[in-house]
Amino acid sequence: MPELDAVLDREAAFRFLARARSFLASLPPPHRIPLAEAGKLYRELGFPRGRSVSRAAARHPLLFHLPRVDSVPHLALTPLMCSLLEEERRLHDQLLPTRVRAVRKLLMLADHRRIPLAKLHHCRAVLGLPDDFRDRVREFPGDFRVAVDPDGRDVLELARWDPALAVSALERDFVVDERRVRRTFRFAVPHSRSMPLDAEDADRLDAAPTFPLVSPYTSGALLRPWTPEAEKYRVGVVHEFLSLTLEKRALIHHIFEFKEELGLTRHMHASLRKQSRAFYLAGTEMNWAVFLRDAYGGDGDLREKDPLVLFNEKLRRYACMTKMDSSESIATAY
Repeated sequence: MPELDAVLDREAAFRFLARARSFLASLPPPHRIPLAEAGKLYRELGFPRGRSVSRAAARHPLLFHLPRVDSVPHLALTPLMCSLLEEERRLHDQLLPTRVRAVRKLLMLADHRRIPLAKLHHCRAVLGLPDDFRDRVREFPGDFRVAVDPDGRDVLELARWDPALAVSALERDFVVDERRVRRTFRFAVPHSRSMPLDAEDADRLDAAPTFPLVSPYTSGALLRPWTPEAEKYRVGVVHEFLSLTLEKRALIHHIFEFKEELGLTRHMHASLRKQSRAFYLAGTEMNWAVFLRDAYGGDGDLREKDPLVLFNEKLRRYACMTKMDSSESIATAY
């Protein structure tokens, strides 16, 4: 699907914007860094090694600028960007209960109901979590506990199991549109060509083991490895994980960040490719992204957009502008 491939192209085009604003926002006010030092942080700031950071910043003049402090050029956020980041912080505060619910569901998917906090922090943008989420989890003692695992890592543990949350997105959709959900996955049953089956009977045979799937909220450890049930479980886990992400998609390294907790295998690329009705895989097998097909329209746009997605779209619009027009100035003032 070219429309979904274009989503990844857009993400690559705005990599500097995403990483640089996050890095500079983590610095104390006035959110700036000497340009010579910034040039060494190509990974942190998201520009290609050997390229000029000042050239990358110049592509977004409304959001980044290069002031001189004591005759030393710096990379800094513009006042507009600072105001947008303040807007984003308020938005994160409003959405925090929704994010807490999503993390609780993720912990309910995880083996032993625990995930290292560092992994959640690394994938915070994919899950729509605020940068300070790992510090704020202690505000929710009824939902989470913070412990230390044998490796000395801080881990987030589920404080209580909630049966109302142990319902997957597919199971909810099944109530509304049973036929569509039954067709989401296809786990065909091998059968001999000599079997006297017409097309309708063959489709019925193939559909028999398709749904219900093994619930992702059961324990995958109880399933025998490499069985159809185990594959159904893993596919269902990935589907549910993607349903919890901000844009209903994730890159391979985001998915495999939780490989141990979610019981995934290195064969997931092949498993997901067989489920082309549910997933779209973009990129190469070594560096791929997976989309939930039903979450996207034919134009490659999300059907339902989280408020943070709408905010990011506004940020990208500013990133593409070289000067503020009058209508944008009025909107920003309010």
